[in-house]
Amino acid sequence: MRAQSSATAATSIAVTAPAAERPGFGAGQAALGVLAFSLTFPATAWGLEGFGPWTLVAVRSVLAALVAGGCLLALRVPLPERRHLPGLAVVAAGVVFGFPLLTTLALQTSTTAHAAVVVGLLPLTTAVCSALRTGHRPARRFWLAALAGAAAVVAFTVGQSGGALTAADGYLFGALLVCAAGYTEGGRLARVMPGWQVIGWALVLCLPLSVPGAALALSYEPVRLTAHAVTGLLWVAVGSQFLGLVVWYRGMAAIGVPRASQLQLAQPLLTLVWSALLLGEGLTAAAPLTAVAVLVCIAVTQRA
Repeated sequence: MRAQSSATAATSIAVTAPAAERPGFGAGQAALGVLAFSLTFPATAWGLEGFGPWTLVAVRSVLAALVAGGCLLALRVPLPERRHLPGLAVVAAGVVFGFPLLTTLALQTSTTAHAAVVVGLLPLTTAVCSALRTGHRPARRFWLAALAGAAAVVAFTVGQSGGALTAADGYLFGALLVCAAGYTEGGRLARVMPGWQVIGWALVLCLPLSVPGAALALSYEPVRLTAHAVTGLLWVAVGSQFLGLVVWYRGMAAIGVPRASQLQLAQPLLTLVWSALLLGEGLTAAAPLTAVAVLVCIAVTQRA
């Protein structure tokens, strides 16, 4: 009877286990985040058609914070513990302000194909940052596959942009570093609080800076409301800045920062496809070959 009771209890636990513990759930959540992020650069290019760079960054932060704050209030989520505030500050500095601002400034003079170099290096940088921050050391096979995937993406994206470095590269590499730090800290916090609360509180905590920043930017930079500009602004605010980061942090909490970060190897290729479809940028025949190489590297990192 005891054995039967234990078996029944085990079955009950398996049936009622939270979704985050089901095989593939974390990878699926992280993949949805990558899909949302892959539209960020094309949407930003659309937004820049009607908004200045400082206006676009500040207003997207305010809009995302209003959505996040509304969710936090509606669900009566208590304020974060004081010990989590430094981590939330890193998330805010990295993914709320740093990465959006630096990439938006870069996209004034750079194509989305060239800017995709940042995302091509981001998975490797995030894995390194996570190893330094948490002390977790992935296997050697993981690092070899990650380096191979990053090399394939960088070779493809640099070749796509003609192999020339631009003045925007300083912005792009700065964005790479601050975003890796924000992802790592957000992934760590998502293990102790829901992922949507991590980005939600980071956005809300930025309101004292983003609201006056938006007002100041709007007073200096001209605004031209077009369908492209408004659509781009709404996507980077709600799709990339909030919803995309919600599923991304849930995925990182479920499968770990290093493994989740390697799924982003596919992001530059997706961005290039969106850029070709939405912006009319050219796409060479090397894309499918690079896509296959990247998918092989992703498979190896997930197994490692």
